Amino acid sequence: MKFRQLGPNGPQISLIGLGTMTWGEQNSPEEAFAQLDMAIGAGVNFIDAAEMYPVPPRPETQGRTEEILGQWLQQRGRHDDLVIATKVTGRNPSMDWIRGGPRLDRASIRTACEASLQRLGIDCIDLYQVHWPERSTNFFGKLGYREQDTPGEIRIEETLSALGELVQEGKVRYIGLSNETPWGLAEYLRLADQLGLPRVASVQNPYNLLNRSYEIGLAEFAHRNDIGLLAYSPLAFGMLSRKYRDGAKPPKARLSLYERFSRYTNPQAIAATERYAALAEAHGLPPAQMALAYINQQPFVRSNLIGATSLEQLQQNLDSAALTLSAELLEAIEAIHREQPNPAP
Repeated sequence: MKFRQLGPNGPQISLIGLGTMTWGEQNSPEEAFAQLDMAIGAGVNFIDAAEMYPVPPRPETQGRTEEILGQWLQQRGRHDDLVIATKVTGRNPSMDWIRGGPRLDRASIRTACEASLQRLGIDCIDLYQVHWPERSTNFFGKLGYREQDTPGEIRIEETLSALGELVQEGKVRYIGLSNETPWGLAEYLRLADQLGLPRVASVQNPYNLLNRSYEIGLAEFAHRNDIGLLAYSPLAFGMLSRKYRDGAKPPKARLSLYERFSRYTNPQAIAATERYAALAEAHGLPPAQMALAYINQQPFVRSNLIGATSLEQLQQNLDSAALTLSAELLEAIEAIHREQPNPAP
């Protein structure tokens, strides 16, 4: 396993990180334990969770993923050699079962952090991330920016100050953002410098062959400020594995079970997926491994957050860490991207 540094002064984290959002919904605790054992055995040391997991979010299951991870940590006696990340849920009126309506004010962040620490059974969260912005802006595939104020919006200064208190108290080591924009990241950095508050160590945004929008504005800005990308949805909800080819609905697969996940299933994305899959197979590679290896080779990526519902899938994803794509194959990928750029942003 290869390792890259989290932020300018952070720990070394594995190039492949283990995502957990299926645990407690698509995966049982026993299956989650098996995934953890396999991933840790392969050298993975970075585990990413969230207070709202599993996905799709439901009041009956909220927090179950962190509980499962906490049970594994306790039974295996592990934490000191791992980097545990989780997230505080952003504003979303449809999730009012989370803290009576999740917000990013001081009181809500403290309540969320304490609950995550209890579920995880640890004293300190290594990386605590804001899951999505408080303000109305473009994330989760939203296009066409419109100027609008968010009534009652919690300002970034309050959010960052609350996170700073948690760092000062030893409940959080590093802070990160997720689903953020260049302006949002710039504002967090400006306030950190101005107020002497903790600096953002990472940004967790979607990044895959169907959605390389991170490269357009955030990549350079984050690179020049030594903030690495934690790439999520690297297989575009499994689309890039080609398991949904010709409308197939594999059992237990996310897009088979939950129709709400339509971000990567538009006609343009399906057409691009077929081209990438054909390219991989022409080079004797499983489509999923080529898609993951492409992300692994990007210098601005600190960790590629894989997820799986079976150990077979997990092993194939882990194996991508040892794969190096040739210059010829990389150019062929770029040729497809030039013709069909970001079909599913």
